[in-house]
Amino acid sequence: MTTVTLVGTRLAEVGTEFVYHGAADACEGCPYRDQCLNLASGQKYRVTAVRENASTLDCAVHDSGVTAVEVEPAPVLANVDAQGAYAGSKAALEGPCPHTGCPSHEYCEPAGAAFDVEYQIDEVVGEPPHDYCMLDRDLTLVEFAPSAEEE
Repeated sequence: MTTVTLVGTRLAEVGTEFVYHGAADACEGCPYRDQCLNLASGQKYRVTAVRENASTLDCAVHDSGVTAVEVEPAPVLANVDAQGAYAGSKAALEGPCPHTGCPSHEYCEPAGAAFDVEYQIDEVVGEPPHDYCMLDRDLTLVEFAPSAEEE
């Protein structure tokens, strides 16, 4: 389901993905609050269309202003326990990892997914990008289904 919202002009490109984090302090008193703050906090989104002829509006958060776009919830790539990971099953992240230099770190702590939450697996992608897990975890790379938006 697509939603119309306002994003910074630098993000207003089809295919751009971002995690919505809610209102910033600078949003207080903004006349466009209702158009900007209409997404689910912590959810990952993908821009699917940029509204034609939309004005660029001044914004206290985005230095180049904001413009109207259409977005939809985006899937999240994540590493999960390989045992029992199959399309249609549910899985949670294994937990924090201190090894930020590992090529899999962005999938062990992916933006748009939280620890202690189970997500439905849309697809098993395959082997994670690392050769060896320094925490000795047996992981597989999956795509979590986009979360249903909360209205």
